[in-house]
Amino acid sequence: MRTFNGDGGLLRLSDPVMLRAAEALTAAGVPYIGPAPAVMQVCYDKRAASNRVRAAGMDVPADATSLPMVIKPRRGSDSIGVRIACSGPVPADHLAQELVIGTEITVAVLHGAVGAPLRIELPPGAVYSFARKYVLRPRRVPIVDKPVQDTALRIAELFGVNWAARIDFIRSAERLVFLECDVAPLVGAGSAFSDSLAAGGMPRAEQLRRLILAA
Repeated sequence: MRTFNGDGGLLRLSDPVMLRAAEALTAAGVPYIGPAPAVMQVCYDKRAASNRVRAAGMDVPADATSLPMVIKPRRGSDSIGVRIACSGPVPADHLAQELVIGTEITVAVLHGAVGAPLRIELPPGAVYSFARKYVLRPRRVPIVDKPVQDTALRIAELFGVNWAARIDFIRSAERLVFLECDVAPLVGAGSAFSDSLAAGGMPRAEQLRRLILAA
């Protein structure tokens, strides 16, 4: 897909390939629409992303000290490989984090505009895994939660997000915990990204304008 003036296309690939493609295009001086390589590098390294958010004074899951715990690949996005472990060793190049019990929330950010937070209606004790995000989708309910929106925008600015992002949290009774920042989210109609912006008052036509023309 190319912009109306023909200067660059919309870059949409799987995460590892997309990072390599973005690096190659940037090095060659070829314009494209999508996240900058440096933004992808920090957001797709969950250890680096969590450390940066923690250093800025926001809450992230602590390293696990007991079972059950959440196991996730250190690198990647879309909750691929995330699971709750009740036994067994931690695989190499994976993170072991505390199991935070609460409500999963996702919110979209696009060029500084923040959508409405969406509460993910998960079964008790379930994680918002890749399968639940894209195959067995639970109901997503728009909610009013200004602290979530403020924190999402702060995280997007912290990471230097230059295009679109979907930021995931879990809220317990006392905590708002950052989980993941996906800087190459699905942006199509019906996606969590699009639904969050629409619920926040941005119609689909304006979303497309900002995704393409404001890039």
